[in-house]
Amino acid sequence: MAPVPDPETVAHVPDLPAGLVAASGEVTVERLRDAYTKGVFPWYSAGQPVLWWSPDPRTVLWCDEFRLHRSLRKTLARFLSTPGCEIRVDRAFDRVIGACASTPRDGQDGTWIVPEMLGAYRAWHRAGGAHSIETWMDGQLVGGLYGVNLGRMFFGESMFSHRTDASKIALAALVALCRRGGIAMIDCQQRTAHLVSMGAREIPRRDFLAHVRQAVTQPAVSWHYDPSIWELLDARLSPAAAAAFPHTPLPP
Repeated sequence: MAPVPDPETVAHVPDLPAGLVAASGEVTVERLRDAYTKGVFPWYSAGQPVLWWSPDPRTVLWCDEFRLHRSLRKTLARFLSTPGCEIRVDRAFDRVIGACASTPRDGQDGTWIVPEMLGAYRAWHRAGGAHSIETWMDGQLVGGLYGVNLGRMFFGESMFSHRTDASKIALAALVALCRRGGIAMIDCQQRTAHLVSMGAREIPRRDFLAHVRQAVTQPAVSWHYDPSIWELLDARLSPAAAAAFPHTPLPP
């Protein structure tokens, strides 16, 4: 299996899309792991070869820049105080990625999570590399997200919502979990209005890759949910966010 090239060594070909670094015939756990350590991810449609991307600029969410808007704060408080509402981690990964596969990305038709991708990420989950953050209500999975963790880096992949704000609740939980684990950055891959509204922003690819190279060498993070994580969501707000949104502790 040929390794995925380092994005900084790949010259842009004028007739090809910017950010495309390689194409291959298959996607495997080993190739995924190699790609993510280099800041590269797969994105392609049925009938295409596996296309590997590293866009410049890169959209990321620094965990201390997460915007806990008043409306989301109220939503979280209501969710956490309602019996039957809970966050779970890695309890239904296969269902989460399946739901994400049926939810097109913003401005796109169809899905980019083709069957081969489903199989590869599910295998990586079983190997401990891919994780799901899940929003449950009355025993039903109503929203969530999945992504990849290497060292102290989290690469967000996709999210879905079957109830209002269910994916936002899962993202807030992810931010809190990352703060607990010492993960400073969540990779968002591409810019969307939804992510920007919650604090995501673009940075140069060289800065992103420099952070990834350092973060993936750090000790692994333990993924489990505990209600105490919500204290971190307030405790580590950036100064600007803290000033904009007066501290109101979330219920335990």
